[in-house]
Amino acid sequence: MLSSSPADLAARWSRLRGEKPALRIRDAAATLGVSEAELVALGSGPNGVTQSSVPLDGDWRAILSEMPAVGRVMCLTRNDHCVHERHGRFEDVQVAGAQGLVLGPDIDLRLFLGQWRHGFAVREPVRDGERLSLQFFDAAGEAVHKIYATEETDRPAFDALIARHRAATAATPGIVPRDPDAADRPDGEIDLDGLRAAWRAMKDTHEFFGLLKSFGVGRVQALRLAGEEFARELPSRALRTALEDAAESKTPIMIFVGNRGCIQIHTGRVERLVETHGWFNVLDPTFNLHLREAGVTRVFAVRKPTDDGTVTSIEAFDAANRTVLMMFGARKPGNPELEAWRALVARTEKRSAS
Repeated sequence: MLSSSPADLAARWSRLRGEKPALRIRDAAATLGVSEAELVALGSGPNGVTQSSVPLDGDWRAILSEMPAVGRVMCLTRNDHCVHERHGRFEDVQVAGAQGLVLGPDIDLRLFLGQWRHGFAVREPVRDGERLSLQFFDAAGEAVHKIYATEETDRPAFDALIARHRAATAATPGIVPRDPDAADRPDGEIDLDGLRAAWRAMKDTHEFFGLLKSFGVGRVQALRLAGEEFARELPSRALRTALEDAAESKTPIMIFVGNRGCIQIHTGRVERLVETHGWFNVLDPTFNLHLREAGVTRVFAVRKPTDDGTVTSIEAFDAANRTVLMMFGARKPGNPELEAWRALVARTEKRSAS
């Protein structure tokens, strides 16, 4: 990323806004060669508007634990190719060390707080008033999670939370370049018999990460090598096919979208699907999904044995083998997988083969 003083960066961003007033802040940061956190810290927003940003004190556990008092909000988690937006209320917030959970029917998060480095309360003028949000970033200045006030938010409670957690001093965030992703080991070095035996012996889907680590194998690499008993590669269009089938068949699903610092989950039906300018969208009242289909290069149907029976997923990855999105049938631990979801995946596989 380019080195730049705040004054110089502000001037360059101002020029860019004049040239491309509709450019989103994440894309503006990439164009300017800086991080999104650095632009947010300037306090001058996109689209030619003035933005006020207040740095937060970094007590992520306390901030998250106090969110239930704020009422309904909109939570946003994204990666390079997918944006997941969910309306609801923070309910069961659990934080232990660097790991956190938010377990509610609407806001459902897996938090990796060791990745959280910078936080801001951001106020942006909009046509009908002010848009208020909390925005959290990793050490490289990439957004890991954002929480937006809505018409149903208790604004005085939100303001009071921000006041309690305002940092004592404001400083330009220190940005640390991200280490490159580790390359996969050569396929020939992977113990395939051991991998398949361990996969077959799984009792819970959460064991899968440990399995990958134990055998020193990348996730996509494991899906490629494991064989059709466990994973079958599908064309990239299969992701849209599955979403369209879920909407048409009214099958409740789970959609996981995440990054290094947060995974956000939607559980329920999807209904209104819309394609706009290269993005495939779910536009429902309490759930929005924005998928850049061009960023999806590999899709797999995956099967994992558990004590509750086989759990099936559709998993999408980008050209760097980073997870874009994962879909499951709606289920709770202790319950078998929905037969309607299994049938949906089977239909998706059949259509992909034709």
